[in-house]
Amino acid sequence: MTTMTDTSNAARFREFKMPDVGEGLTEAEILKWFVQPGDTVTDGQVVCEVETAKAAVELPIPFDGVVHELRFPEGTTVDVGQVIIAVDVAPGSGDAEPAAEPVAPAAPEAEEAPKGRQPVLVGYGVAESSTKRRARKGAETAPPAAAPAAVQAELNGQGTAAIPEARPLAKPPVRKLAKDLGIDLATVTPTGAGGVITREDVHAAATPVAPSVPEPSVEPTVPVEAPVPAGARETRIPVKGVRKAIAQAMVGSAFTAPHVTEFVTVDVTRTMKLVAELKEDKDMAGVRVNPLLIIAKALLVAIKRNPGVNAVWDEANQEIVQKHYVNLGIAAATPRGLIVPNIKDAHDRTLPQLAASLGELVATAREGKTSPAAMAGGTVTITNVGVFGVDTGTPILNPGESAILAVGAIKLQPWVHKGKVKPRQVTTLALSFDHRLIDGELGSKFLADIAAILEQPKRLITWA
Repeated sequence: MTTMTDTSNAARFREFKMPDVGEGLTEAEILKWFVQPGDTVTDGQVVCEVETAKAAVELPIPFDGVVHELRFPEGTTVDVGQVIIAVDVAPGSGDAEPAAEPVAPAAPEAEEAPKGRQPVLVGYGVAESSTKRRARKGAETAPPAAAPAAVQAELNGQGTAAIPEARPLAKPPVRKLAKDLGIDLATVTPTGAGGVITREDVHAAATPVAPSVPEPSVEPTVPVEAPVPAGARETRIPVKGVRKAIAQAMVGSAFTAPHVTEFVTVDVTRTMKLVAELKEDKDMAGVRVNPLLIIAKALLVAIKRNPGVNAVWDEANQEIVQKHYVNLGIAAATPRGLIVPNIKDAHDRTLPQLAASLGELVATAREGKTSPAAMAGGTVTITNVGVFGVDTGTPILNPGESAILAVGAIKLQPWVHKGKVKPRQVTTLALSFDHRLIDGELGSKFLADIAAILEQPKRLITWA
């Protein structure tokens, strides 16, 4: 490949660099290319999906043209600032090649936002039509000079190479679902707008249909393991992306903040009755009601009574930073590892609004569409280990936070109630906190308030 030397050639080819997709990240792995050399692309069209240390995101390209070269294959980890794709923005104007100079992993240069577009973390946002994949060049009557050789030969009558068929339309999480279920997207009948294949279409095509299971409070999404070869004694799994970031964050948290964990076992029979009543309440129609909703509301009320819990230790400035808002994190298991998206300003939300936000958060996490922004800025977290049948645990603080509440399984147990042993719904709560700014008294009062509300939910009204 030759280096461009003349200005006309330099103006013809444009290179798209790996952007910083959020909060100073230095690298990202290319998960999937949605285009190939010879494809036409337009400003705002998604060309690939990448995974950072926080989430999987789609990258839109900020100019029109014909794909000339993909610089890295799928599965490659690329530094921010490296060129990942070259595009011919003036196809048919000559045969010159774009530059192929080594690109140092430096921060990408800022480009002027195209007219009518707003800068976002990735590129300049996605145009309204960007969800539609562009046709391959083999389907056009006059291919540009950069068209694949086999397609060019076929169109010139010099060969018998087959023109590639159109790629089935589906979003990356749907493609992964189909791969996990062993479904060929080409065999799936699309029902989405514009011929897009949906998750429901993939599930409908799956045979046999997976048996239904009780729906947990926060649905854990377990990754599908690859089959182990016969006779294999061990399997090595590369640690990268979200899982790598989680490991580093947990080590940093465990050995930076002095953790203290306290436990309380509480009778939540009245809370379970309230959940059943709210499910029949017309004001809660259309939103999901479960014990996690009441636990989240109880935590928010307890923070109002104990505001010192909602703070963070600033080591650099030797200050305690008190937060006057609550961004409530909910730990969710996904195929890429544990992530903690948060509900912004949860303290201002009514119970129906909180229920709607919880439902949206869980659905987005299950589809693998949680954005880096949704995981940034959390102040306190709930992790629901009870959905796995676990009684409780000792949770590790989410970095940048000072308290995390683990909720155990709710089980029918013998319990002394009004002087008699009766079967009651019981659970165990575990609160881990940063002992630099939350002492035993404050931590104990906070946990006791949560337990008291769950035992007597009417306190949600009297204490709020």
